[in-house]
Amino acid sequence: MEPSRHFRTFLTEKFNLRYPIILAPMFLVSNAKMMIAAHKAGIIGCLPAQNYRTLEELSTTLTKLDNDKIPYGINLIVNQSNPFWEKQFEIILNSKCRFILTSLGNPSEVIKKSHAKNILVFCDVTDTFYAKKVEALGADAIFAVNSGAGGHLGKIPASILVPMLKKECKIPVIAAGGVGSGSGVLSMLALGTEGASIGSPFLASTESPISPEYKNACLNYGAEDIVTSTKISGTPCTVINTPYVQKIGTSQSWFEKLLYKNKKLKKYIRMLTYYRGMKLLEKAAFQASYQTVWCAGPSIEFSNKEESIEIIVNRIAKELETSQIELKNKFS
Repeated sequence: MEPSRHFRTFLTEKFNLRYPIILAPMFLVSNAKMMIAAHKAGIIGCLPAQNYRTLEELSTTLTKLDNDKIPYGINLIVNQSNPFWEKQFEIILNSKCRFILTSLGNPSEVIKKSHAKNILVFCDVTDTFYAKKVEALGADAIFAVNSGAGGHLGKIPASILVPMLKKECKIPVIAAGGVGSGSGVLSMLALGTEGASIGSPFLASTESPISPEYKNACLNYGAEDIVTSTKISGTPCTVINTPYVQKIGTSQSWFEKLLYKNKKLKKYIRMLTYYRGMKLLEKAAFQASYQTVWCAGPSIEFSNKEESIEIIVNRIAKELETSQIELKNKFS
């Protein structure tokens, strides 16, 4: 597949994409079917390694994608919240993965060993301090996780964060968060990014494995219904403000906050909170339950009906080209 003559960026050139878009790694949601659909639509998808219960399942999935010649990336959490990351990393190194996106932790080992296998390494960042650190370690690009992201988000809006990163770093910047339309992609390109990582608008896609209830929530709720909760993992995470979320609240209890202040217990409490929160999300994602804690970002605003990934990408691409023409006319 030839890259579009309209869009030539680091992403389109490196991965031979039609559009500078990455189907973002979504916890519990992203699967091989979505990676295949993303490839056919002219973009590239990224799988969270933690979406697989066992190392064998991860290995089997990557082997199948490799045999079918489907390009993909893997999101790897490299801190203590993922005690299996080193074994997951071994499997990834033996695959034909095109890039690894690291989240949390120190990516130095991942960068060194991945480069030896000709695998690119991108790193999630929320500020210039960490961005400069991963650039010094040899990261190939940075994901600007901004305040519009779904799931775990940053504190700074993309319109400010991206120029900050561009000023301080020389490696490519990819926008992560708050994009669900063609004009949104164009705005990120105008800021100087090499493309956008888009997740929430694909939650209700036909290839998505989540429950009908979860999909309907993504279609019927919008940007104004997204709230930030610390009850899920201990750190800010965006969820849909369902009646259940309103009932349980979005802040940790005084007792949980007290435990987090204990230096000896903090590490274990964080791991326990994360595990408990992920189990709650998993139950809500695939089962009809009153405990509806559904993770999503404000860009579900652009989801109106269940559609295939190809149709969603084509719509975003058409909007992108239209936005280009409209912008050009304003300066002609």
